[in-house]
Amino acid sequence: MHLTVVSSLDSQCREAATSRLGRTHSNSVVVLHDLLDGSQVLRRVYRNGQLFERETTMLEHGCLSCTVRLDVVPTAERLAACGFDHVVLGLPPGVAAGMAVAELHLGLSRPAVMDNAVLALDPVDLDDHIWDRHTLFESGFTSMPQDDRTSGEFLIGEFGQVDTVMLHPGLGAVLSGNPRVGSEEWATGVELLGQLAPHADAVAAQDGFRPGCFDGAEAAARTKPGTVRVPVSDSPGSFRTVLHKAGRPLHPGRFREALPRLAAGSHWLRGRLWIASAAKTRIAVQGIGPRVWLESTGTWMADAAAGATSLGQSGTTSVSRDVKAGTDVDAVLDWHPSYGDRGTVLAVTGRADDIDPQEIRSLLEGCQLSEAEMELDFGVWDDPLELSDAL
Repeated sequence: MHLTVVSSLDSQCREAATSRLGRTHSNSVVVLHDLLDGSQVLRRVYRNGQLFERETTMLEHGCLSCTVRLDVVPTAERLAACGFDHVVLGLPPGVAAGMAVAELHLGLSRPAVMDNAVLALDPVDLDDHIWDRHTLFESGFTSMPQDDRTSGEFLIGEFGQVDTVMLHPGLGAVLSGNPRVGSEEWATGVELLGQLAPHADAVAAQDGFRPGCFDGAEAAARTKPGTVRVPVSDSPGSFRTVLHKAGRPLHPGRFREALPRLAAGSHWLRGRLWIASAAKTRIAVQGIGPRVWLESTGTWMADAAAGATSLGQSGTTSVSRDVKAGTDVDAVLDWHPSYGDRGTVLAVTGRADDIDPQEIRSLLEGCQLSEAEMELDFGVWDDPLELSDAL
């Protein structure tokens, strides 16, 4: 059995994408799931574009995860038992593709090949989604009042999970009568997509598409907090991504003052931080549109590994390369003979007019501890970011 999962915030985009994916195999079936008010799930099943099943199921607890576990997975299981070779699962708006893939992996009783994890999107809406301050519930994308994600947070999360983005005019285009395809706004949205999801295949209606094989390990690597992926090329355009690294720990006070300036105008700020007030802790930073947050992702490998020398006064003790064995790619590529995997790596994506590489470099370099400060014990630093509370 082959499976394809499709996530989206726009029902029009989702239905266009699932319809197209339903034609990629000779014996396919398309399922559209929608979570309604009152913990109800509406399920519609199509074969060759024709509706042949429409059911509403009442869930005891109508959250997004229960919808996947109690309706999406059993539906895929049942349709496979009916002899269909390929099931396209159109997820309720706001349900993450990664959640569905994980639940299908755990819940199916028969082997299945995940062809693709797909995000359906109107690129004209992408910039607005990133900067929207409303939650998914406030915007009407989900019926869950507790869902406090913004549309930008949802989309950035999906860009890391999926391998394909299908581009279709959304509901706004249909209601306005403006097809949007080929417009300047469409091209600008596609360009922004290339900066935010450089690994993904962007497939428009006129483009050819062949099913692939979803790589769950690669998706997990892309979405690990603190991981940085940037476009391979840096061709001039409306948007750019700036990558900068700082080898020494950051002064907590100076970094707190610099963070608003680093995030200003950025569509997506992400990376990992080495901050002197929490020197042994790998801190992930992420900013999506108007929101920025920090989180602990555990101890640096150089500090956690058995036998590794702890970072003490001056922070220049050597770290064995054996620590890298079996670790992730980021640690191997950025390994330093004295600091190990410790260090700051930051990427900022935004409009080219708003993102100044020299300013970002100057801000980060100004945050680093000076040579004299490196001689101090790291226990002397105040914790204005309250990182110790997150450890």
